[in-house]
Amino acid sequence: MVDADQTFVIVGGGLAGAKAAETLRAEGFSGRVILICDERDHPYERPPLSKGYLLGKEERDSVFVHEPAWYARNDIELHLGQTVDRIDRAAKTVRFGDDGTIVRYDKLLLVTGAEPRRLDIPGTDLAGVHHLRRLAHAERLKGVLAALGRDNGHLVIAGASWIGLEIAAAARTYGAEVTVIEHGPTPLHGVLGPELGNVFAQLHQEHGVRFRFGVRLTEIVGQDGMVLAARTDDGEEHPAHDVLAAIGAAPRTGLGEAAGLEIADRAHGGGIVVDERLRTSDPDIYAAGDVASFPHALFGTRLRVEHWANALNGGPAAARSMLGGEPAYDRVPYFFSDQYDLGMEYSGWAPAGSYDEVVIRGDAGKREFIAFWLKEGRVLAGMNVNVWDVTEPIQKLITSRAVVDAEALADPRVPLESLGA
Repeated sequence: MVDADQTFVIVGGGLAGAKAAETLRAEGFSGRVILICDERDHPYERPPLSKGYLLGKEERDSVFVHEPAWYARNDIELHLGQTVDRIDRAAKTVRFGDDGTIVRYDKLLLVTGAEPRRLDIPGTDLAGVHHLRRLAHAERLKGVLAALGRDNGHLVIAGASWIGLEIAAAARTYGAEVTVIEHGPTPLHGVLGPELGNVFAQLHQEHGVRFRFGVRLTEIVGQDGMVLAARTDDGEEHPAHDVLAAIGAAPRTGLGEAAGLEIADRAHGGGIVVDERLRTSDPDIYAAGDVASFPHALFGTRLRVEHWANALNGGPAAARSMLGGEPAYDRVPYFFSDQYDLGMEYSGWAPAGSYDEVVIRGDAGKREFIAFWLKEGRVLAGMNVNVWDVTEPIQKLITSRAVVDAEALADPRVPLESLGA
């Protein structure tokens, strides 16, 4: 069968889906490419939603992966505002949820992403309770933060996650009062540990953010549909005009699960199980981005990565695999964050309990440093804070698996490129 006779269907219209479609055409695929997006907006990138766009520094049009005309110009059949409610693996078809249209595929890519975890407490139905995942959420939240800043209003954020901290920074920039409720002992405790978590706590405290660590929200109090306060399990009541839930995201595996695809256990982050070439348990169905649980040889485990770079790289990798030409997907996980005057990049994977040492190069007090997480002298991850153009050497240290000297690693006079050689 030649390419022109084949139909490749992509379910999910985020960055991974748009880049997969782009890669299929760039690699010369001449068959039908059908991209199905459950939002009415064209595929867009998510980082600006909690960064530049939320702060009003970037225009709405800047978030889109491609201009609208690009899809027709590249013969991509784009279906906006459409859902897929069923995969028939035997017939190799997907069914549109809105009108029951049946589309046959030769290869299918699931890039359905993730959705915000919801607070399971009284009061979440009030008008002032928010999540941030979609462009529409960011548009609404932008107006909310501006109003809170104008009226000296209070925002309570549940969760000192990356999203929670970025929105806290945006809210303070608008002038809102901010309280962050976090059940861990520091922000980002599970990702960075206490030493580095405290760096972010101090940053936000210097900008007027109040933290309540070691407690959880138990109720959002309201009247006439509006938020008045937020209660925590230590009996305190915190003033609030709006509440944001930033307690993580769950992979949108329902479609794949209903089709009988293998799903990873919770210990590996859930997600649709794929092999090193992003193929699911069905050889004609692939998955990438937030929803995929893939084996990473370097770290010796399955990973499910929710960050921008995984969508940027995973979508094209899946597309090339669908065409039969992709080697193992083994990108080092990477993400970045901007908060006030702090910019950071993180490469690698070092969850709590996986490392035995943290090495700091530079001045953490001045927030100009690189942190390295090591296990038996090998670098598992590195985070550069207000230090730039070091991602490549950090990632080379990680992928080399070389044993490095901790003193040399901590010494800014020793070039990173010379370590682990």
